[in-house]
Amino acid sequence: MTGGRRQGREEGRQPVNLSTSGSRNGSMQVTVTAEMRRRIIEGDIEPGAPLSELALAEEFGVSRTPAREALKQLAAEGLVEIRPRVGTFVTTPSRREITELFEMKELIEGAAARLLAKRGRVAEIGLLERNLREADEAVARGDRKRHAELVQEFHDVLITGADNSKLEGHYRMLMNQLAYGRLVKTSLSQPGRALESDREHHLVLELILEKDADSVEHVMREHVRASRRALLAGLPTSRHEKTLSA
Repeated sequence: MTGGRRQGREEGRQPVNLSTSGSRNGSMQVTVTAEMRRRIIEGDIEPGAPLSELALAEEFGVSRTPAREALKQLAAEGLVEIRPRVGTFVTTPSRREITELFEMKELIEGAAARLLAKRGRVAEIGLLERNLREADEAVARGDRKRHAELVQEFHDVLITGADNSKLEGHYRMLMNQLAYGRLVKTSLSQPGRALESDREHHLVLELILEKDADSVEHVMREHVRASRRALLAGLPTSRHEKTLSA
């Protein structure tokens, strides 16, 4: 299935030197963690889906130790929930949790846009320009999958362009907790949102090119708020949340 699984099986057929087995387990834990993180973030595994330590060990051709440690790491990142004596499940964030995470996303991306605007004509500007040309084409032909990928790329390049490792570190962790790759598709599926989002990205870039740090931070934050509203409109409301809003 995956390179991680093939790698694990190939290594599993080789004799393990006990003096190096610890480092091997650590390497395989990284492999399992990275692949499972990708699957969850991109929506290959649905929220609430159970995850079996034994099944992971068998799939990746590793012992249960790296599989167990991988699940612990994913739990620390907020991607899975370990329920003692029940099992491990992909996290299903509530609407409140999504709102809180998007509030943090708004702050971080607003700050990133401000920092990038102050840097001038750096390499990331060219990447954003190319991104928007491709996004315009994807929206025009109704290619939702490609547009969602480009939306994620726009935000990633913006963060990288801020040139602040601490900000980027917090952002990456936040995106993992949001499983943003899955949520952005829901947001963009709302009527008219794809075109609106594309126009908002164009305005952000225009203000960055004008080096208008104050305005671009404001516009970027409003863009994230608009995305959050579209996302929440597309999510099902639980019976408990309906009762609270009544």
